[in-house]
Amino acid sequence: MLLKNIRIFTLAPAQVKKTNLRITGSVISAEGPSLKPLKDEKVIDLEGKLVLPGFVNAHTHLYSSLSRGMPMPAEAPSNFLEILEKIWWKLDIALDEQTIYYSALAGAIEAIKCGTTTLVDHHASPSSIKGSLDLIKKAMKQVGMRGVLCYEVTDRGGKKKRDEGLAENERFIIANKTDEYFRGYVGAHAAFTMSDESLALCGEMAAKHKTGVHIHVSEDLSDVKDAEEKYKSTVVGRLKANKILKKETILAHCVHLTPAEFKTSLENECWLMHNPRSNMNNRVGYAKVHQFGDKLALGTDGFPADMLEEAKFAFHKKRDSRIEDNIDYVKLITGGQKLISDIFGKNFGTIKKGSVADLVVMNYNEPTPMVKDNLLGHYLFGMQSSNVESVMVGGKWVMKNRKILGLDEKKILAKSQQAAKKLWKKMEKMS
Repeated sequence: MLLKNIRIFTLAPAQVKKTNLRITGSVISAEGPSLKPLKDEKVIDLEGKLVLPGFVNAHTHLYSSLSRGMPMPAEAPSNFLEILEKIWWKLDIALDEQTIYYSALAGAIEAIKCGTTTLVDHHASPSSIKGSLDLIKKAMKQVGMRGVLCYEVTDRGGKKKRDEGLAENERFIIANKTDEYFRGYVGAHAAFTMSDESLALCGEMAAKHKTGVHIHVSEDLSDVKDAEEKYKSTVVGRLKANKILKKETILAHCVHLTPAEFKTSLENECWLMHNPRSNMNNRVGYAKVHQFGDKLALGTDGFPADMLEEAKFAFHKKRDSRIEDNIDYVKLITGGQKLISDIFGKNFGTIKKGSVADLVVMNYNEPTPMVKDNLLGHYLFGMQSSNVESVMVGGKWVMKNRKILGLDEKKILAKSQQAAKKLWKKMEKMS
């Protein structure tokens, strides 16, 4: 197809320009203002609307999609560990096949509405481990999304559950090695819920399948204290000793890393993920994002996959912190696209010949001039997810004029509400 009369908007490189775009199969095959329609080519006139690369949520938890508005514990959690014990560890145990599926389906619908075309998801459902990643894939595939999925390995449920988690990761990694839309990773909860043996098994599996480990790192001081008191080590020291650190590995949060730990993480070329809304909500502290290096990206940690909003929170939290060290917001915002480029071995995040056609059409009517030098200002202070009009993934429209194609959203959301009620009742019965 030929997308005519568009304005390309990218932050890396910074550009806004009028042009036309040809899509052949799943990729951009040509770009230029003088492109003419080929014989039998479908032509779509976008009337000057902006076209951006699809957004990427580099660390999230789709299983939290049914948690919105759920009853809180009778006794409110007073710290991070209690938040996990009283809320999230109850929720993940209560998940079954139905609620896993509808969590993923509701979350994927919301992501596409926000222009997010890829989710890097970190899943946990101790009562329903085997096949859980396939349920998430099925839901995301229905919506038309791209995903990098893993199951959270932990010792919380004992060795049997740990081994089931490892097996689920391995099964999914092998089954999706050449999938155009999905890849598998080795998931791990956090070092403070894992023995060295369990961490080593994750490291070995990642090496065996030439992939990375996706793990929470020093999100809260409890992770730091556990490493110090039980292992006489730092969190990153434990990960290094168990061969977790490598160029494919994703370290989420990194709120309480020391300068030495940052240095080790960067020397091993790991990806570091910033999740500002979640960190603020859990009151775990402010990550030193200025020390994250060049391989940094934004995640939502289970908040809706609105990457425009996440970028705004990252910016304003940094301003509010009054820390003077600079952050490269362009690298932070576009890092997720670079991450999936590495994972899939294709070019994401640019709008040029050969790039994957994961695109967002935005109806943003700017009230001030928009030029190369002020694009970040428009991104952070003007654009909203409600401006997202249409979304393309792999050269196929998945949403047009705010309507996701081939889905009865009203019916799905009604079913997800019923699934949420069921989930909440199960949680209430837990002591």
